[in-house]
Amino acid sequence: MLINYDLKFAEENNKNYLTDPPWPHIVIDNFFNDEILTKVHDNFPKPDQIDWHQYNNPVEKKLMFTNTDDLGVNFKKVFDQLNSQEFLNFLEKLTGIDNILPDFNFTGGGLHQIEKGGKLDIHSDFNLLYGTNQRRALNLILYLNKDWQESYGGHLELWNKNMSECCSKILPIYNRAVIFNTDEFSYHGHPEPLTCPPEMTRKSIAIYYYVENKESVPSRSTKYMKRPQDPEDKELDEFRKFRSKPLPERIKILQDKE
Repeated sequence: MLINYDLKFAEENNKNYLTDPPWPHIVIDNFFNDEILTKVHDNFPKPDQIDWHQYNNPVEKKLMFTNTDDLGVNFKKVFDQLNSQEFLNFLEKLTGIDNILPDFNFTGGGLHQIEKGGKLDIHSDFNLLYGTNQRRALNLILYLNKDWQESYGGHLELWNKNMSECCSKILPIYNRAVIFNTDEFSYHGHPEPLTCPPEMTRKSIAIYYYVENKESVPSRSTKYMKRPQDPEDKELDEFRKFRSKPLPERIKILQDKE
């Protein structure tokens, strides 16, 4: 197994996972086989090397690449392991969630990269996998940042459900994984612009997991939130509301403006 944790570890950490504030999550260091992960790190595409999907708007400035088949054998080993039944069993023991389903298309996930000055505002993620009846249940983020300093920023912030307090700030260091439940109130992000040197970027692998949507929860988009310390900005508030609308609604609004 390429991942350094077994079912015994999952069972022993289930209680901590469920009770750590502000909502169920765990931080695991030295998570993946270092020989493979070093090769992934050394071959992680630079911002100008592949056709990244670019987000550049008031709530997010980042790069994303989901076509994992184009990345080579070592990337494939990582993604295959994280979507394997063996690892799904580990997640079920750790989180107490049954019948976890992978997303082999890596919708919204895959490789993420953020350059100096980039950010991702606090948000809760979209809840249904497009075109299916599957509800998003878990996020896994694996960081690939060697020699990352506290002063560079890029901390993953976890906020409580009423957005009154940041309960945890997690430095995105190399081979550190964060696994957490995702629902309407699992507010997270890294809202402070990166201050790393211009030749460095914040690199990560993101994998999302699902369960059957038996309660018929209605679909919603990613919901962006204002922090208590953020200045009043009516225009930004309106953009947050717009960005949180379902994609068909956003498209219609833009078409109506033309």
